[in-house]
Amino acid sequence: MYPVDLHAHTVASAHAYSTVSDYFAVAKEKGIKLFAITDHGPDMADAPHRWHFLNMKVIPRIVDGVGILYGIESNIKNIQGETDCDERMAELLDLIIAGFHEPVMGSLGFEGNTQAMIGAISSGKVHMISHPGNPKYPIDIKAVAEAAAKHNVALEINNSSFVHSRTGSEQNCIEVAKAIRDAGGWLAIGSDSHVAYALGGFDKALEVIKQVNFPEERILNVSPRRLLDFLESHGGQPIEEFASL
Repeated sequence: MYPVDLHAHTVASAHAYSTVSDYFAVAKEKGIKLFAITDHGPDMADAPHRWHFLNMKVIPRIVDGVGILYGIESNIKNIQGETDCDERMAELLDLIIAGFHEPVMGSLGFEGNTQAMIGAISSGKVHMISHPGNPKYPIDIKAVAEAAAKHNVALEINNSSFVHSRTGSEQNCIEVAKAIRDAGGWLAIGSDSHVAYALGGFDKALEVIKQVNFPEERILNVSPRRLLDFLESHGGQPIEEFASL
């Protein structure tokens, strides 16, 4: 198991069921050293207001030896790849994920989806793309992986896509992992947990990584330091409280 989870939702996203405190407790129990809370961006119907993201600084950085990253799973909302994470929100967040979600933007078809995702990747405003293997949003996987490698953006293998949502993602996720491997880009694993007990649940994603022989040196979840160095490479400021992680 890797000690970093980059994708988790709290009760602030009304279709999730755990609090931040719940996540800290489960992370401590499971040996997770660093996790990101990434509730849905405000354009989602049941997402938190933007004030939720502006006020995340009130959450302690470390509780019982476990660190937290302030994040968002923003919504890609048009073919240009714009998201619902505005500049002020972005200034105060550590991790900005972007992805397709049907309540915000339906599929634009193979070419349109590819253009929108590459637009988000090339914007300089995103660290990671969530569940790019979603079969409801077909993309040119090779072109997306090459753009992600070029712009230092991670592509996610989303464990929930194999278990609870986005049925039919498995083959696409295998192809995504192969394409990232071949392009020399970063891979991120997310539990996409909507309840704290699922935090750090990577079993299906790890099967894909093993199947394609993905190099561990390009997996962000291997250590807190690797992930923090990646965020700093995007211009993020060092987080003093994490020096001991």
